[in-house]
Amino acid sequence: MIRFSDITNQILKYHPKANLDLVEKAYVYSAKVHQGQIRLSGEPYLSHPLEVAYILATMKMDTICIVAGLLHDTLEDTQASYEEIKRLFGEETAVIVDGVTKISRMRFSSAQERQAENIRKMILAMSADIRVILVKLADRLHNMRTLGYQPPDKQKRIARETLDIYAPLAGRMGIYWIKSDLEDLSLYYLEPEIYNKIKSEIARKKGEREKFIQEVCNLLSTRLFELGIKATVKGRHKHFYSIYKKMVDQDLSVDQVYDILAFRVIVQSVKECYEALGHIHSMWKPVPGRFKDYISVPKMNMYQSLHTTVIGPLGEIMEIQIRTWEMDTIAEQGIAAHWKYKEGGAASKTDEKQFAWLRQLLEWQQNLRDPTEFLESVRMDLFPNEVYVFTPRGEVKEFPKGATPVDFAYSIHSEVGQHCMGAKVNGKMVPLRYQLKNGDVVEIITSPKAHPSKDWLEFVKTPKARNKIRQWINNQEREESIAIGKNILERALEQIPNLELANLQKNGDLASVAKDLSFHSVEDLFAQIGFGKISSKQVLGRLRQKLGLEEEKPPGIVSKMVRRLKRRKPAKGIKVRGISDVLVRFAHCCNPLPGEEVIGYITRGRGITIHHKDCAHIKDADPDRLVDVTWESTEDDVYLARLKVTSIDKKGILADISAAIAQKDANIIQAEIKTTTDKKGIALFTIEVEDYLHLKQILDAIKKVKNVLAVERI
Repeated sequence: MIRFSDITNQILKYHPKANLDLVEKAYVYSAKVHQGQIRLSGEPYLSHPLEVAYILATMKMDTICIVAGLLHDTLEDTQASYEEIKRLFGEETAVIVDGVTKISRMRFSSAQERQAENIRKMILAMSADIRVILVKLADRLHNMRTLGYQPPDKQKRIARETLDIYAPLAGRMGIYWIKSDLEDLSLYYLEPEIYNKIKSEIARKKGEREKFIQEVCNLLSTRLFELGIKATVKGRHKHFYSIYKKMVDQDLSVDQVYDILAFRVIVQSVKECYEALGHIHSMWKPVPGRFKDYISVPKMNMYQSLHTTVIGPLGEIMEIQIRTWEMDTIAEQGIAAHWKYKEGGAASKTDEKQFAWLRQLLEWQQNLRDPTEFLESVRMDLFPNEVYVFTPRGEVKEFPKGATPVDFAYSIHSEVGQHCMGAKVNGKMVPLRYQLKNGDVVEIITSPKAHPSKDWLEFVKTPKARNKIRQWINNQEREESIAIGKNILERALEQIPNLELANLQKNGDLASVAKDLSFHSVEDLFAQIGFGKISSKQVLGRLRQKLGLEEEKPPGIVSKMVRRLKRRKPAKGIKVRGISDVLVRFAHCCNPLPGEEVIGYITRGRGITIHHKDCAHIKDADPDRLVDVTWESTEDDVYLARLKVTSIDKKGILADISAAIAQKDANIIQAEIKTTTDKKGIALFTIEVEDYLHLKQILDAIKKVKNVLAVERI
């Protein structure tokens, strides 16, 4: 427990001539009015204001602020009055204490309204005196340190409020050590399992990493000293919440987060900051896109530093911050380093201008009477990298910046995401790639026939959406691979007389082979054949061994011809249209058309790709993966064909060619035109055709156009 002498000793370290009479008077008064009160921990209540005052003293605050820390709970929890505090300790102290006091005696319709009013009052008070929020942060920090004595439901509620409001406020004011402590403590109560995993992972490698940190610090300081830069180098593990955020943002497990070490290089001048940066980049390779210059462009809270990430010794990824001593003081103390109070003094106009955002918060608390609106306005300002949107019913949803309607859909329910086919934002249809903005009202349009697309993985931002999309795609690919693998094995079994797949499944022989090959089930075996991880020949080899069948000798040419004549097509021959269990797509290399000879190639995890029989890409293909395919009669389907038309460069030639294509009821999807140096025109068309016969008619029509020299399909 902190003693009063600990506080006074701390004050005298940075203010040797401080008048401690008022501080002692506040200590005696606080002890008197809190007499008999006990905290849940069993300690006297006085221990709490002493801890708060000590935290303020470590922040090197003035005596008025520390007095307010000692008295901050007197108006709420004792019989003390505002007038008495004002009379005994001055109006300045009374204003701060009143600003910190919760509105516990007022009745509110909801917990949210209470929270909004508490924050509203705190902001109103801190707009006049910033020390209100400094005392409040110290108060919240000690309460979080002793939160374990509260019931579990209250622990989570207070931790969530701390993470939502107070930690960002500390960051906005530049007091990063308080921000980090509040975030780590909140994480402990909100995600205890993850917190303990991170803690144990760091503890597991603590000795090894501490040795590494010391070696890097020595190496950096020695190298910079040799180059004429006197630098102090410090190293540490990143805070738990920082590691947790990286896990969430990048969808990583604890052991996959590599850059958990941070180093700080403190030098004498701005010039040396940039010189040190150059030397560090010459020592270790910088990670592209991870450099930030907060010296040239300081943060809103006046934080200044150079940030870079490098691949250090042994391939360890390290974040390095480079700053001057003055910048380091600001980074450590934040607003407390700038908002300097003298006895009876006030903040300068310059300091007030640097915190214009406080006046913005003040305007909100005056104009937004609805507590929900007010709370959202505060959150939006404190979380510039978050967006807040609304459901059609007015429920608020929080997302990382750049999130899309697909992220929104999955946040409602996994099924909504799986069947999302479109979205309306503020009543208007938007693409699924649309990036949500603060205040958007989002409505998801679903269809039972709609399913996730691989393309969604390119733009979704939330781990939940990404994981669910991957899960669906993997399931679909597995189903397709099972069907493909089964088909491949059926065809392979034709080599062994009197063996049928259905019988092998029924009598358990295939399950036994699957087990021998370390698969859990026959379906797993089919899937791996379909994915190409195992060949049908391997399975046949195991079956022959299990059934005691001899390996057949390679047949002669006559036998081959007889077998080919006798072999009948499988009853379940793959067709281009009309099948439901296998995904079929057309190869872009040859764009086959109905009427042309085609063949199917089993593509790993992507179904069957249809190629022209003479396509160069399948000449050396694995014959086990080739399947016979036939065209199914269709009426409405269209296919793409690419044409190259060479002509004399004459006015109107493009219109004539387009007219010839249109006369044959073909639609032009895309056209690229260029002119050669010898006055020839080259036109590349992508058109829709019904079949190969339709394409031939179009080619003949284009050839008849005057000034066309050549036309070919490409």
